[in-house]
Amino acid sequence: MSLQLQHVRFALSRFDLEIDTTFDRAIVGIFGPSGAGKTILLELVSGLRRPDSGTLTLDDAILFDANTSKNLPPRCRKIGYVPQDLALFPHLNVRANLIYGHRPSSAANGLFTLEHVAAVMEITSLLDRDVTTLSGGEQQRVAFARAILSAPRLLLLDEPMSSLDSRLKQRLVPFLLRIRDEFHIPLIYVTHDAGELTSLCDEVLLLERGRITGRGSPAEILSAARP
Repeated sequence: MSLQLQHVRFALSRFDLEIDTTFDRAIVGIFGPSGAGKTILLELVSGLRRPDSGTLTLDDAILFDANTSKNLPPRCRKIGYVPQDLALFPHLNVRANLIYGHRPSSAANGLFTLEHVAAVMEITSLLDRDVTTLSGGEQQRVAFARAILSAPRLLLLDEPMSSLDSRLKQRLVPFLLRIRDEFHIPLIYVTHDAGELTSLCDEVLLLERGRITGRGSPAEILSAARP
């Protein structure tokens, strides 16, 4: 996977987000203070927001090009997105939530079937439960599974474990690694948590006031970010 952002700019109230970089590692972390533009960056990649200028390319597909006015809608980008609030449908049970995101054509090789994804995420026993009755960790796994079932080429995760305590976070880390290893889906992972960066990420980008100010291993970036 190669995600390229070339001279991407988006005006915010306090500063402009300006990104010119390439993502090409299995799990890339985005780290930085609140309000630095991390969520906006994910929304630009997913298509939920439109850049003011620049070009976004995922492998050989142009997602956005300001020069030609090309702007693929989110449903055509083949990018999964798990927001901080998970966005599960409270009026649907687990199975219905999962089916909502499923692309039947993606199940041809057996990798992205409902049964297989539920087994890997260890939620088979939860399929007929209402999502409102699930624990925080169970809801996280359901949200991951729903995103996987869309068979994305890239998965964006926006602080998905911020509401959990450290014990539950550690229990969920192996499930995120399974997404990488079992389904071969690269991740871009936004977090404020140093432990998550260290446990998960191959590379970390430090984002401050809309600009990448550092790039390196989790240890290098955490060291550079210390006051």
